[in-house]
Amino acid sequence: QVQLVESGGGLVQPGGSLRLSCAVSGSTFSTVVMNWYRQAPGKEREFVARIFSAGGTVYADSVKGRFTISRDNAKNTMYLQMNTLKPEDTAVYYCQFGSYWGQGTQVTVSS
Repeated sequence: QVQLVESGGGLVQPGGSLRLSCAVSGSTFSTVVMNWYRQAPGKEREFVARIFSAGGTVYADSVKGRFTISRDNAKNTMYLQMNTLKPEDTAVYYCQFGSYWGQGTQVTVSS
């Protein structure tokens, strides 16, 4: 049974940082392309970042230069380092691969 579990969300002031984690079980993590998505209140879910099995990355324009996606295949875990956070980054963040999604972790950027 495949499970994705996100953690690391919380409340942070504008300009602050957070690191999200996504722990994957029940799958060959090292071979899959992993994604982060987010959904803000009243908005559609949107793509944030992608990391390929060999480590290549893709970012949404809105987070490029501020967010960094990474993975540790030995720990079956993906990360999203989020710096210089803005109020518009407030959303529930989800990790995903294939047809599998995590439950989400809330990120709130507010003073």
